Amino acid sequence: MSVVKKVILAAPRGYCAGVDRAVQIVERALDTCGAPVYVRKEIVHNLHVVSQLKERGAIFVDSEEQIPEGAVCVFSAHGVSPEVRANAARRNLQVIDATCPLVTKVHLEAKRFARNGRRIVLVGHVGHEEIEGTAGEAPANTTVIEDAAQIDALNLDPGEPVAYLTQTTLSVDDTREVVEGLRERFTDLAGPHNDDICYATQNRQVAVKALAPEADLVLIVGALNSSNSNRMVEVAMKAGTRAYLVPDETHLQEKWLEGVEVVGVSSGASAPEVLVERLLARLATLGYETVETKEVTSEDVTFSLPPWLRAGGDRAAARPT
Repeated sequence: MSVVKKVILAAPRGYCAGVDRAVQIVERALDTCGAPVYVRKEIVHNLHVVSQLKERGAIFVDSEEQIPEGAVCVFSAHGVSPEVRANAARRNLQVIDATCPLVTKVHLEAKRFARNGRRIVLVGHVGHEEIEGTAGEAPANTTVIEDAAQIDALNLDPGEPVAYLTQTTLSVDDTREVVEGLRERFTDLAGPHNDDICYATQNRQVAVKALAPEADLVLIVGALNSSNSNRMVEVAMKAGTRAYLVPDETHLQEKWLEGVEVVGVSSGASAPEVLVERLLARLATLGYETVETKEVTSEDVTFSLPPWLRAGGDRAAARPT
């Protein structure tokens, strides 16, 4: 009896509203201001996206200090600290802020908790751009931890006023464990009004969790430095299914497919759909021609562009604020 090989494609997957907005901002800035447009850090964590924008005239730098005075500067979707904003102002940069609105929400919460005199425990990955930006809102008040095991090392009194915030791209289950540990430790603990983990991160993890039991192997399309994509791989593995992160179809190793009938496929929030299509085409050449979609929820979230970058703007009059 012949084996029927197939792919189960997760939905939702791929671009979230914040990533879509950030990429559009760079594209519109190039159209409106002309090249070069400087971008601080990767606009989103995906080399394919960055390469395409480079071809159009975007120049990516590690620091605002590397941007010529007076030039157009785009802040990435991950957000920046007040120190970076001050440096940009000192250099008279024409700043366009592509920070995801959901990240901005966390920044505002950090400032609010600091004003109220609370110590802030920021849950996230040390060195990630989003964490650096958020911690920079109240550096004297903020301590970053990555997991529940680090709670004991906080060296804070159990009765001290404490608040927690989280990176927007974390594992939902792992973050819940850390927050529960903080609640057990501190008697005066405040948190955000709503969960900091973004809707897209949660939806993609839920979709992978639903997909994994039906698959022999799960492939997540996403950059190696993409936090949310790595968390999706972890979710599949915790569900008991082998899983790999593949930046594009060239990273697929045929040996992974030995004995595999069903391949689950999804993509991180900063991965364009074209990379998924290319992976599906590669899988089809290896016998996985049947594709079924498994949709766990639908998404209709959008974030508006800065007014002067919207379609129909006057290039001569348009200027970043």
